[in-house]
Amino acid sequence: MWRKAASVGGLTLVSRAFGFARDILMAALLGAGPLADAFMVAFRLPNHFRAIFAEGAFNAAFVPRYTRALTREGEGAAKGFAEDVLALTVTAQLVLLVLALAFAPLVVAALAPGFSEEPGQLALTAGLTRITFPYLLLISVMTLIAAVLNAHDRFAAAASASILLNVCMIGALLLKDFFPTVAHALAVGVLVSGFAQLGLVWWDLRRSGRSLKLRLPRITANVREFLRGFGPAVIGSAGIQIAMFADTIIASFLPTGSVSYLYYADRLYQLPLGVVGIAIGTVLLPELARRIAADDMAGARAQLNRALEGALLMSLPFVALFAAASGPVVAALFGRGAFDAKAVEGAAAALQAYAVGLPAVIAVGCVTRAFQASGDTVTPVKALAVATIANVTLKVLLVGSFLHAGLALATSVGAWVNLALLVGLLTRRKGFAPDRRFWLAMAALALATAASVGAIRLTLGPAARLSGVIPQFPDLAPAAAIGLAAVAAYAAIAGPGFLLARRAARG
Repeated sequence: MWRKAASVGGLTLVSRAFGFARDILMAALLGAGPLADAFMVAFRLPNHFRAIFAEGAFNAAFVPRYTRALTREGEGAAKGFAEDVLALTVTAQLVLLVLALAFAPLVVAALAPGFSEEPGQLALTAGLTRITFPYLLLISVMTLIAAVLNAHDRFAAAASASILLNVCMIGALLLKDFFPTVAHALAVGVLVSGFAQLGLVWWDLRRSGRSLKLRLPRITANVREFLRGFGPAVIGSAGIQIAMFADTIIASFLPTGSVSYLYYADRLYQLPLGVVGIAIGTVLLPELARRIAADDMAGARAQLNRALEGALLMSLPFVALFAAASGPVVAALFGRGAFDAKAVEGAAAALQAYAVGLPAVIAVGCVTRAFQASGDTVTPVKALAVATIANVTLKVLLVGSFLHAGLALATSVGAWVNLALLVGLLTRRKGFAPDRRFWLAMAALALATAASVGAIRLTLGPAARLSGVIPQFPDLAPAAAIGLAAVAAYAAIAGPGFLLARRAARG
């Protein structure tokens, strides 16, 4: 499992590196003003729907059923099932695309009602949305093909696809002079990347000796079962997106730049989620599905314990860094050009609030896979519904005092509520049983994180004196010094602690 996760995580890390290069260029050229806010909303729209109808929801319903068909009925039956789902996916996405293109201003007004007060801002965002929204159709088909590849233990192409998004957007930024605005260049880059990502996974599918044909939709027994699982999964994914919609809606009424502050903070917050959380979740789902299909519940519980240990081991250094040094981190990555000191301060406040919930979000991804692997997509939805109510309620309560940072803090609290509910429910049905090694590892990680925060606090003052050592990037040297201190302190305790936990569990 860890070899596969390392492959996915490594490629995701490459993608994130390109993503940061993209965001550094975006921050310098767009800043955090009206043009940036318009693109952020146009970019978020297809990605909100992607998160609802593709990726998590789709994989939760599709992968266990495809894996079961492959194991019990053979590759021919599995291929037929995949082709039936492909036909439904393309049909549904075409209908959604036509509606979105026809009613783009209404969609934007619903997502960012504050823009309606400025007709020019609304018209600009609607125009950009018409360029970006076809990306959803392309990426939904890509997600299906990637799920098929993952079920056959082929992870590289699907994990590499997101690299192409960042490469295409960087290319568009470099060609910005050929477009009306930088935002239009980025929107076209997003659309072109959809074709590139779909082409990559389609090529890998053919390379594996497999293919999928597009045909008219039909509702078979397997498809009906898929839809029964897909419906609750969509509702669950929609719950997450409702909270994100609430962020955008509320932020559109806040001072200019608030949408952008949340975007740049979220980009940093997504680094451990993408490299660690998504990588482990991608590999864990088929692993657990195979064990549960073979009635190996003890093995499934052990696999979940190890996945949680590894996910938290690799993500907690980010928690320490984002919580204790958000300002230097944001300044080093984005603080140049049009991204001024005010923008750095705004994004840093949001990042600090997001850090509070990062461990919970990482753990939720693992625990949710345990439900999905057994075909249960309903229970995570129920837990998420409660968490979403708490999340949105807190957004309304906190935004008055903390502005956009209050929105991020509410997201973090909602994640902890979700995790508590899921762990309680999974433990009751004996799907989660922390063993001795797990508890010893958690104790070591808690000490390591505290040591990392302490090291950051001690380094902040001396590191600030390194400002300007690299003239082109004046904030890079202080951030690097703080990061090295944080990682060194963390590794000094977490490494030996994990070894002791393994030995104690064996002995």
